[in-house]
Amino acid sequence: MNNNLYTLTEKIDKDLLENNLSETEKEELAKEIKEFLPKNSIVLAQINPTSGDIKGNAKKALKWIEWANRLELSAIIFPEMYLIGYPIGDFIDRFPIIVEENIEWLQALATKTTKTKVLMGFVEFNKSKQGKKYYNSIAVMSNGKIEKTIRKTLLPNYAEFNDYRHFEPAKTDSKNRIIDIADKKAGIIVCEDGWNDFDFFEKNLYETDPVECVVNEQHPDYLINCSSSITRAKKEQLKHNMLSFAAKKHKTPIVYVNQVGSGECVSFEGASRVYDENGNLTYMAQSYAEQFFIVDVNDKDGKINPLPKGLEKTLTEQKAFSLDHEPDLERTYLTIIQSIKDYFKKTGFKRAVLGLSGGLDSTVSAVLLSDALGAKNVFGISMPSKITSQESKNDAKELANNLGINFTEIPIKEMCDTTREKFDNLFSTIEKDWDVRYKESFTNDNIQARSRGMILWGVANEFQACLPIATSDKSELYMGYATINGDMSGGFAPLADVSKTKLFALARWLNKNREQKNAIPESIIAKRPGAELAINPKTGKPLLAEEALMPYEFLDEVIWRVENLQQTIGDMLQEEFLYEKHMRKENSPVSKEQKLEWLQKFFRRMSTSLYKWTIMPPSPIVDARSINKAEYKQPIISSKINYHKTSYEQKLKELG
Repeated sequence: MNNNLYTLTEKIDKDLLENNLSETEKEELAKEIKEFLPKNSIVLAQINPTSGDIKGNAKKALKWIEWANRLELSAIIFPEMYLIGYPIGDFIDRFPIIVEENIEWLQALATKTTKTKVLMGFVEFNKSKQGKKYYNSIAVMSNGKIEKTIRKTLLPNYAEFNDYRHFEPAKTDSKNRIIDIADKKAGIIVCEDGWNDFDFFEKNLYETDPVECVVNEQHPDYLINCSSSITRAKKEQLKHNMLSFAAKKHKTPIVYVNQVGSGECVSFEGASRVYDENGNLTYMAQSYAEQFFIVDVNDKDGKINPLPKGLEKTLTEQKAFSLDHEPDLERTYLTIIQSIKDYFKKTGFKRAVLGLSGGLDSTVSAVLLSDALGAKNVFGISMPSKITSQESKNDAKELANNLGINFTEIPIKEMCDTTREKFDNLFSTIEKDWDVRYKESFTNDNIQARSRGMILWGVANEFQACLPIATSDKSELYMGYATINGDMSGGFAPLADVSKTKLFALARWLNKNREQKNAIPESIIAKRPGAELAINPKTGKPLLAEEALMPYEFLDEVIWRVENLQQTIGDMLQEEFLYEKHMRKENSPVSKEQKLEWLQKFFRRMSTSLYKWTIMPPSPIVDARSINKAEYKQPIISSKINYHKTSYEQKLKELG
């Protein structure tokens, strides 16, 4: 397709975002674009809805529909569940009026349609006496009315998906899934309907494959998949290979329309696309951007926008742990930036305040917030205690200056001393009745962390539309190495699904790839992480995180093996970790005893950290698997799980 077309449609994208064109200018632009349009063009409406804002979503969709009508396109295709907004949580069950509203707004939109067919995801009532209350449906509209509805068959109920909690799975009525678009037969499938190919997956979750049914029974000219598929590590590889495989297997082109934007914890990357009958990628929309993306299914040489840098290299990569995070860093950056922007915009917040410790976590958080919200909307506060080093204070100030964010320093020594004095009096009183006081405690450590949390919340309470930021990372959350109402305290946690080794790589990537190079002082990246809350009695210096935990390279591989391979202590003892290989080359091999000690510590601390995971503020899912509560739930009382398998004979012995 002619590149002039996409240069011109960029003006449509801008108008849809800013409403910057007059009616006369729109007509002139439409006339110019029509010169380059193939006869049977369709537009993939890669759009960013807001959950529950049906009126806002409908009025936004109308602008897109009007442009499609103006250009006399054959069809405009919106993502799954667009009108009500995805994800939906449980609000449709508690407030069915929301579903009524989405149907009425859909009917109102239908009156605005012309010959251009409009496909739009919405929620439909299940009017039968059996099953769940609703259907996840696609409405097909044109000439002022709703022509038909197509219902989703396969309902995911895993990871972050809870479709089966609300929706009834529809029978695969292949005939009803066929619509005519410009004298071509298009078969409609809805997101998960396209994720059950019996030849592609080793294990299938469902008994039927709607794609196979539609193709074999109706022989459409092409398939359209209306989707809301989130981004995760390795997800692009799976998605690309699966769609390409299905198109080639069925000798049928596939048009895939995906949502863009973020909904709280999940993030949609867009990258809508077309595959031809040989499985070749012929079109791809931008990633992480709304786009009015025009395609011609018959065109073998369409516009292919690049994926985030690095992903192309790994499209055929096998599942394996790697400390080379480079191929996923731009995707990680774009996912978190989009999540911050949308969370703040969709909840009405405009400003962020965070503690700047001079450490890696708060540093990377500050950079991401600055890029997402603008430097003037970020306030970094250094809150040194008597343990805080001068180097950390200097690093925090230098970072703030480099970024151009607002900055101040407020020492917390007096605050901590006063709190400790009050506590000592209180503890002495309690001790008279409870003779169970710890000989050693983390009270002093937590007074510092919680004093900082109280300051950040104080700022948020005092200044409009301001949200405090929790800066904990995934590695330390797994180990419970974070303080409730301290560094875990905030209204958003941008790094909660990013491991420490990936954070180091991301920091270096930010210094190289942001417009402002080397904003992060090298001293921050070079220093070994530590909370500076306690002194290590062995060294007389502030306790380092790896001294309290274990080497991050080892820790992050344990997390990866748990999440992706579901391995236990026994399984991991049989495997050689990358850290072990590295240390063996350095002539400092890790002993079996040391490895076992680290593994036992990991599972012990993980088991006692479950309650902390449940109270983490919203955070974007970034990794292939996550402990984000939008995805993973484990009973807090399950701390006695034995993660090291014992023999059957040992079990008999235990029973007596």
